[in-house]
Amino acid sequence: MPLSPMPLPPAALRRVLEAAYAEDAPHGDLTSLVLIPESARATAELRARVPGIFSGGPVVEAGFRMHDPEARVELPVAEGAPFEAGTVLARITGRARELLTAERVVLNLVQRMSAIATLTARYVELTAGTKARIVDTRKTTPGLRELERYAVRCGGGRNHRFSLSDAVMAKDNHLAVLTGGDPAKLTDVLSAARDRLGHTTHFEVEVDAIEQIEPVLAAGVDTIMLDNFTPAQLREGVALVAGRAIVEASGGVNLGTVAEIAAAGVDVISVGALTHSVANLDLGLDVVLDTSEPVAPEPVPEGILP
Repeated sequence: MPLSPMPLPPAALRRVLEAAYAEDAPHGDLTSLVLIPESARATAELRARVPGIFSGGPVVEAGFRMHDPEARVELPVAEGAPFEAGTVLARITGRARELLTAERVVLNLVQRMSAIATLTARYVELTAGTKARIVDTRKTTPGLRELERYAVRCGGGRNHRFSLSDAVMAKDNHLAVLTGGDPAKLTDVLSAARDRLGHTTHFEVEVDAIEQIEPVLAAGVDTIMLDNFTPAQLREGVALVAGRAIVEASGGVNLGTVAEIAAAGVDVISVGALTHSVANLDLGLDVVLDTSEPVAPEPVPEGILP
């Protein structure tokens, strides 16, 4: 049984769904209003067409119940659990109009989240037996960061800083501005910055050369990011840091390189591809009318036609 990921914040999920439905049905679902009787009930099944790792149960529940609060939602597959092609991932029973209105938004989000979880799980599997953690980056879809990072957790990965407000992370452009390209200034400018921070604020610095490691460590940083280092350079860097800071590897990370990067002894591997270039997983959602009770056709309400 997979470990439960840190929950998806309900307020963040509601914001995403409200924005998505406002975009998709700003004045209601005209097709369903015209064609589907108000009394009709139906069942929708979310089914996998390919294998993967499931992420998005909270989206299914909240997305359908936002339109039909009395909808019955069954989730036979747990968050973070693997599934095979043909598996029913969710079953929803409720008012047919509302199911049809909600289904596309829910499907779009769950396809993306399950794709992220599935890709993350592949990276985690390739680094098994090492101490390296697979983490995401801020290269997320605007507006969907909470959902995408939750999906990373479903896949067994971890999250980097959530936003620019969460930690200090000095990258090459920051250092270029601060030092004017003079590495001799690194320790002083970073130490001055460290002195301005509260004791709970994490301080990370990116370096792109072995020669920068000692001056950066002398400033007392918490994490040092080795950017675009070769595996041999990573091993050298890890030995040089010698436990004085967390070592993160970034740049050039893909499914073909991640195992060798992890074997170099780094603590963290950040992978932008988890969210910035993943292709949606192939899932299908089919809605079937409940024929246990006859449904009489109803007149179209006045004023709904454009």
